Amino acid sequence: MSGSTWEDTLGSARAVAAGDRVLVSGTAPLADGGRMSVSATDDPYEQTRAAFGDAVEALRPYGLGLESVVRTRMYLSHVRDVDEVARAHRELFEAVRPVSTVVVTAGFVDPRVLVTVELEAYRGDERG
Repeated sequence: MSGSTWEDTLGSARAVAAGDRVLVSGTAPLADGGRMSVSATDDPYEQTRAAFGDAVEALRPYGLGLESVVRTRMYLSHVRDVDEVARAHRELFEAVRPVSTVVVTAGFVDPRVLVTVELEAYRGDERG
């Protein structure tokens, strides 16, 4: 358990190991108590960096980090934010180059959230 209130609300986990993979559920830039974990609440770049920071932190108990990520998904509430979200993703994952998907949604439960991310990491001997 990561401490996210959504784990209890949904009956889910932030991260689950499944064979040689660790899957990290949708992660928004929200801290405990529902406050934004970034000061620039209207900044999709900062929200993306914060959300991926929390998602990568969920890999730590499995001994994994950014270099183990093989898939990312980014859900955006506005198509106008694609460039800034892509910039944040590129800066974080340039050396790793995971497969990636970007989806524009109708919105999130919390209207302050501009982006939610998911990731999958590989914990085998080598990345192919």
